[in-house]
Amino acid sequence: MDVSRLRPLERRIVRWAQEGVPHDEIGRRFRRGPDFVEQVIMLASLPDRHAGPDAAGRELRPLERRILDWRAAGASHAEIAPRFRRSESFVARVEELARYKLDAR
Repeated sequence: MDVSRLRPLERRIVRWAQEGVPHDEIGRRFRRGPDFVEQVIMLASLPDRHAGPDAAGRELRPLERRILDWRAAGASHAEIAPRFRRSESFVARVEELARYKLDAR
């Protein structure tokens, strides 16, 4: 397993498990149980479970998708902003970033 492609939490748990640290001890270090540790190790071994440069920033966050969907439906920034308890300028910035991400694909 290539641990360099994992998230920091997954990287540390997998490394300690490979070094022979018992799962209950790893769980104690993270204030979790051994079941949590086993689940992280299992999920980290799945294909396409990485936070490397290929995955970073490529997908839109749920917030960005929702704002783009509402804007496509004709909603204004002023109509969307109260749904997130944010300002109109915040919604505009999120929309701009989301469009930038889509254009960079």
